[in-house]
Amino acid sequence: MSPKAAQAPSPLSRMAPHLLLVPVTIVTLYPVLYVAKLAFSGVGGTSASPWPWPEVFSLDAFSEVVNRTDAQGTWLFGRQMLNSLLVSGLTTVLGIVLACTAAYGFARFEFPGRRAGLLAFLATQMFPGILTMIPLYVLMQKLGLLDSMLGLVLVYATTAIPFCTWTLKGYFDTLPKEIEESAIIDGASRLTIFLKIILPLSAPAIAVTALFSFMTAWNEFVLAYTFLSQEAAYTMPVQIRNYVGDKDVQWSLFAASSLIVSIPVMALFYAVEKHLVGGLTAGGVKG
Repeated sequence: MSPKAAQAPSPLSRMAPHLLLVPVTIVTLYPVLYVAKLAFSGVGGTSASPWPWPEVFSLDAFSEVVNRTDAQGTWLFGRQMLNSLLVSGLTTVLGIVLACTAAYGFARFEFPGRRAGLLAFLATQMFPGILTMIPLYVLMQKLGLLDSMLGLVLVYATTAIPFCTWTLKGYFDTLPKEIEESAIIDGASRLTIFLKIILPLSAPAIAVTALFSFMTAWNEFVLAYTFLSQEAAYTMPVQIRNYVGDKDVQWSLFAASSLIVSIPVMALFYAVEKHLVGGLTAGGVKG
């Protein structure tokens, strides 16, 4: 190796990527910082200044958002936050439980209608959910599930299950079949293989799929706004929309509630972060 080839990179070449990332980071964080500025500027606080720091620091907007009650004294923020958590959590659980079994069946078994079933799941993902709003509304009305958390969970599950099934099937296809064949030789049943081998090895895919399923249900607005009419039944995205009036916008309350709503998603992300890296199957089959 020549001395020139072995020469260490110059300080400028090492700093170049960081110098490029600085403006990218600023552009990315600026909207978030500006939302935080509006939230911490107090109730009714707005500013035309582009500087992303509040001129007056106040928690009044957070206090008003959290302490909202209706005419009967019901704590609306707590009720609506609970509604969002229940709907998103149940949608995620329902989607993962049903999708895991469906995806494993599609990945490992040949049966009549397998290809048609996969194409049907794929077709449901090609159209926006708003196209199904009218038929879903009619079904919900006839079943008496309007203003119901159960109804909203069923509606969200119609889009969560196909997405989860396709995502998990793709991961199950990458798992070596030799692991299952070895377990069958040792006398393990298909159920045992699925529960004790496939699911643990699929923890990264399940974590990512659950995270996206939860985020989709947590942030969904159009269907929730259509199917829910009682304020106590609102989810948080619907309540945030109420801060936008016909003639004015309560920007500070809008921003404060937006920051609060982001906390559960961030907490869930950090909770499953260790599972987001694949490679748990490495070494699963002896060479």
